[in-house]
Amino acid sequence: MMNIDDPKLTAYALGELDEHEAAQIESQLKDDPAAAAAVESIRALAGQLTVELAAEKSEGLTSQHLTAIKETAMPSTTRRSRIYKVFAGSVAAAAAVIVVVLVATANNRTAAPKAVEVSAIHVPARQSENGLSKDPQGKKAAGAPAGYVQHRPPVSPPLPVTVAPAKAPGQAGTRARDWKRKFEEVREKRDSSGLMEVEGLPDVLYSRLETTYSDHEKLRLGDSQGYRAATQPWNREAYDQIVENPFMKVMDHPLSTFSIDVDTASYANLRRMLNAGQLPPKGAVRIEEMVNYFDYSYAGPKDDVPFAAVMDITSCPWAPKHRLARVAIKAKEVKAAERPAGNFVFLLDVSGSMNEPNKLPLVKASMQMLVRELNKQDRIAMVVYAGASGLVLDSTPCDRKEDILAAIERLSAGGSTNGGAGIELAYKVAAANFIKGGINRVILCTDGDFNVGTTDQGSLTDLITAKAKTGVFLSVLGFGMGNLQDSTLEKLADKGNGNYGYIDTLSEARKLFVKQIGGTLVTVAKDVKIQVEFNPAKVASYRLIGYENRMLRKEDFNDDKKDAGEIGAGHTVTVLYELIPAGDQVPASGVDDLKYSRPAQVTEAAKSGETLTLKLRYKAPDGDTSKLLSFPIKDEGKDFPKADADMQFAAAVASFGMQLRDSQYKGAYTLDAVLELARSAKGADAEGYRAEFIKLVEMAKSLGKIPEPQK
Repeated sequence: MMNIDDPKLTAYALGELDEHEAAQIESQLKDDPAAAAAVESIRALAGQLTVELAAEKSEGLTSQHLTAIKETAMPSTTRRSRIYKVFAGSVAAAAAVIVVVLVATANNRTAAPKAVEVSAIHVPARQSENGLSKDPQGKKAAGAPAGYVQHRPPVSPPLPVTVAPAKAPGQAGTRARDWKRKFEEVREKRDSSGLMEVEGLPDVLYSRLETTYSDHEKLRLGDSQGYRAATQPWNREAYDQIVENPFMKVMDHPLSTFSIDVDTASYANLRRMLNAGQLPPKGAVRIEEMVNYFDYSYAGPKDDVPFAAVMDITSCPWAPKHRLARVAIKAKEVKAAERPAGNFVFLLDVSGSMNEPNKLPLVKASMQMLVRELNKQDRIAMVVYAGASGLVLDSTPCDRKEDILAAIERLSAGGSTNGGAGIELAYKVAAANFIKGGINRVILCTDGDFNVGTTDQGSLTDLITAKAKTGVFLSVLGFGMGNLQDSTLEKLADKGNGNYGYIDTLSEARKLFVKQIGGTLVTVAKDVKIQVEFNPAKVASYRLIGYENRMLRKEDFNDDKKDAGEIGAGHTVTVLYELIPAGDQVPASGVDDLKYSRPAQVTEAAKSGETLTLKLRYKAPDGDTSKLLSFPIKDEGKDFPKADADMQFAAAVASFGMQLRDSQYKGAYTLDAVLELARSAKGADAEGYRAEFIKLVEMAKSLGKIPEPQK
């Protein structure tokens, strides 16, 4: 049995342990209900305090606050210690120390810098050389400061949080007079490991105080940018690294093969960041999801096939000597009256990490919006999960919408996140109510912070892959900021025969659940793969823009066992290639010429004048055998200004994505050029999505942090 006062338990509950230590604690918790309950209590308290403090009225930083911050700096001993050793007192009190200082700045990005006043909550002090006495009751020790700051989490880049003490300087005791003088001395002696301690305070708290002192000195000297950097909220969002597709020589690599993608989460997520006044990390910028966020007026199929192809080749706007190829498909529409009956299971994360205004409240409003759009033939069940999972609404027909809406409204957040258990139960409920020939779908709403049970990404994706074979599809919807596990959520959607969206506003919920409900819920084809073959007589080299995490081997195209993406009713998928014409100089590959062989010779078909051939493979939603479609195209030499508005707008979005990434392939285009192109190609824009894009480009330009192309 674990000791519930063990400081490791607190450190685990607050996410402070490394992966190895956390795994050890998780193993022990499985057989110790009392300790598991203690962890739940700590997390619940943390969530409650975070929400309550977010609602506190903020006041401007005063000169008294600046002075107090300096005077509350504490000297450090020179010995090292593990962080959790100093949490020898009450588990709940230790949790409160860290949580109580979170500052809500997310809703006030453009306002003047703010600091939040909080009452002091003190860590019990340990016996030390300079006289602070041990206080197991958690009362204020002699000479303790009037306020604290949250520790810096181990994330990259670190986003610190600051707080001003509630009491005036001078009330911290006579020892405070020496702290300011000692501060600079201590800073010089600090070790980069961040595991020293300061008079009973964990050194990570002292390190945050040091950051506060430094950044507020900058503010006093007029460095408002330094202050803004110090007042961003705690951030542990996770994104995969993206390695851009390079140019490929056609003679060496004539085939480009990848899985289709209709996810849109990346665009909605980076919109949230830009509106908050910050550029997204490069790993958050998936260009294909940006391009496919928008509606395009492509003609749909006229026969029994689920797709129609739309292709065009023009000059490339950011590299005029190159060509830009658009390879696009349009899925067939399904009218609301023709939509088959649906068996939906809402799988909702109600853990403590969802206890924020832009998480569970937005989840509830979004799901209620979807419920109102469903028909009487549809059924809804609801599974929730936190430390454990449970069925809060059995499969209920939608002629009882008021009961369903009320069940959603009653949800509240608290506890840890056992996503694996929730997934197991949701698929079990979906299977029990399976509708043959209907829509069977689990809709997962979460920030992706799975921290109990099955937690690692590999095990979760294996679980979803197995469940996808049951014929139940998956929609994954991400919510919130500061904790979004984008990498995990994208992979779950990919492996679950589903789509991945991010909901930052009710307007985005309306786009997914009202405007595009058919594409969100109705799958018209699964395991959709694209393979483009380039003619070496026309194209020397090509580069696929985006789709980096969707690439397949050329052998995978004809392998029906290889999983790929899904297409929803009415969806459009736009793919852009930058081409270097045959005869033009090709970027060096860095590979020596072969000694024993030469590239294959061209065939007679190379003389046909075709530039490329698009091949599509897909399966019916309930099928196991793929079908093949093929579409060739010739380059007629069209200049980019002659391209249709849809292609021009898609090119503007792709160029913007490359500039957000600071891509080596962004060419001569600037944000001004993107703005000019997007404005001219905006078109009718009935829903205002393109106008919103233009505002985002303007926002990015105003930040002044995107490097200009080199002359």
